[in-house]
Amino acid sequence: MNKKRSIITASDREQRALSVILVLILLLLALFLISVAIGRYPIPLKEILSIFAAKLTGAARFWPGTTISVLFDMRLPRILAAIIVGAAFAVSGAAYQGLFKNPMVSPDILGASAGASFGAALGILFSLPGLGVEISAFLFGICAVAITYFLSQAINKAMSGILVLVLAGMVVGNLFSAFTSTIKFVADPNSKLPEITFWLMGGLSAVGKGDVLLLLIPFTLGIIPLLFLRWQLNIMSFGDEEALALGVDVKRVRLAVILSSTLVTSSAVAVSGMVGWVGLIIPHLARLLVGPNYKILLPVSLIMGGAFLLLVDDVCRTIYTTEIPLSILTSVIGAPFFIYLLLKTKKAWQ
Repeated sequence: MNKKRSIITASDREQRALSVILVLILLLLALFLISVAIGRYPIPLKEILSIFAAKLTGAARFWPGTTISVLFDMRLPRILAAIIVGAAFAVSGAAYQGLFKNPMVSPDILGASAGASFGAALGILFSLPGLGVEISAFLFGICAVAITYFLSQAINKAMSGILVLVLAGMVVGNLFSAFTSTIKFVADPNSKLPEITFWLMGGLSAVGKGDVLLLLIPFTLGIIPLLFLRWQLNIMSFGDEEALALGVDVKRVRLAVILSSTLVTSSAVAVSGMVGWVGLIIPHLARLLVGPNYKILLPVSLIMGGAFLLLVDDVCRTIYTTEIPLSILTSVIGAPFFIYLLLKTKKAWQ
C-alpha cells in the first residue's frame, strides 16, 4: 500500500513538473511576442504576426522598410540574445550549485566572468571591433577557468577537491579583476574608460545577428552535455563518496560540468557584459517550483532564466528615455528577492 502510494506521488510530481514546464514555455512565448511589439518604435502585434506568417509561407507582402529593419535587424537579435544569455546564466548556476553542493554558488565561482571582463576591457583598450571584443572576452573567460582548474590540481591533494576549486576560483577571479582595474586605470578617461565601464555594467543594446550566432554556437555545445549529465548531478549533489559508491566517475563528471558551464557562461558574458544575480536566484526559484531533481530542474531553470532576463531587458529599454544597464536592474530585483528566498527555503538545504 505504501509502495503504491509512493509511486502515485512520484507520478503526480512528474506530471506537475511537466505542467510547470508547459506553463513556462507559454509564458516565454507570450513575453517574446510582447517584447517584439514594444520599444521606441512600437509595432502592432497583428502586424508582427502577419510578417511572421508571410516569411514562413513565402507570401509576397509589402511593409515599410523601417518596420522590417527594426524587427529583424535590431529587435529580434536582441530578444533572442536576452533569452539565450538568461538561460545560460541560470543553467550554469543551477549546475554549479549541485556540483559544489552550495546554494550560494553562482556562475562566476571559478572566475569565468572576471576573465571575460578582462578580455573585453583589453579588447576595448586596443580598439578592437565589437566582434573582436566579444571573442577576446570569450577566450579569456575560458582561460580563467582553465587556470583555476589546473591550479586546483596542482595544490595539495589532501584537501577536498571542491574546496580547492572554490579557493582557486577566488584567487583567479580576484587576479583578473585586478587586471581589469589596471586597464581602467591606464585607459583614456575621455573615450576608452567610459566604454569599458558601460560594458562592465551589462547590456544588449549593441547586439546584432552575428552576435546571436556567436552566442548560439558555444551555448549549444555547452547546454547539451549539461542536459545529458543532469542525472549524474542528482547523485553528485549527495557528495563524492556516495557518487563513487554508485558508480559515477566523479572527476570526469565534474570536469564535464565545469567545461560545459564555462562555455555557456563565457559566451553569455562576452555578448551581454557583466549581468549578476540571474544564475543565483533563478535556480532557487526553479527549485521552489519543481524541487531539487535535476532531471526537471535544469530545463525549468533554462526557461525561467531566458524569460527573466527578457523581461528585465524589456524594462531596461522602455522604462526610461536612456537605456538602463542590465546589471543595475538585476541587482535591484535580485538582492531583495534572494533574501526572501533565503527566508523561505532556509531549511531546504539542511
